[in-house]
Amino acid sequence: MAAVTRKEQLARTRAALLDAAMMSLVEHGYAGTTTQRIQDRCGVSRGALLHHFGSKAELFVAAIHHIADIRLAAIQQVAEEVDGSDDALRRVVDAIVEAQSGPPFQAAMELWTAARTDPDLLAALQPAERKLGAALRGVFDRYSAFDSSEDSWVAFESLMAMLRGIEVTRVFRPDRSGARKIVDHWFESMLREHQGAV
Repeated sequence: MAAVTRKEQLARTRAALLDAAMMSLVEHGYAGTTTQRIQDRCGVSRGALLHHFGSKAELFVAAIHHIADIRLAAIQQVAEEVDGSDDALRRVVDAIVEAQSGPPFQAAMELWTAARTDPDLLAALQPAERKLGAALRGVFDRYSAFDSSEDSWVAFESLMAMLRGIEVTRVFRPDRSGARKIVDHWFESMLREHQGAV
């Protein structure tokens, strides 16, 4: 087995710090996520953290992009797998549902909430979220087959708003079966409406 190079070790440490930041956001919220918590979770020194990120703000900007990349990678993988299948749209919607739940999405929501009153965080968050939103919309549009971009936009935005709402209320309703029923109802309604318009 080949020895790990310095470059590989640095990349691993950086990824571990970003994962630790994401999980700390989920477990402790934005206000409770400190560089010390992230260091402790990662088992690295302050010097190691500062080697990768000069400040907490720099770490959060990188974490924002890391979280968006995780969510986008999941969608892109499914999009490649479903190309040409009869149930492509359903599988893409299911992949979007998965990407809009769980730790990466919960961490993103923590950042969104904090960005409401933090202009610097908002400025750092917007480019990553725009990129992710455009990519998700592109995948959805590819498989939705709506005749108009307006119809596709409405369907996509209603899905995203619904998923955000489901995730926000998850703290009160941890059982995901209700969420699944809501998504299934949305999907069937969207299909009926689209087929009725054709």
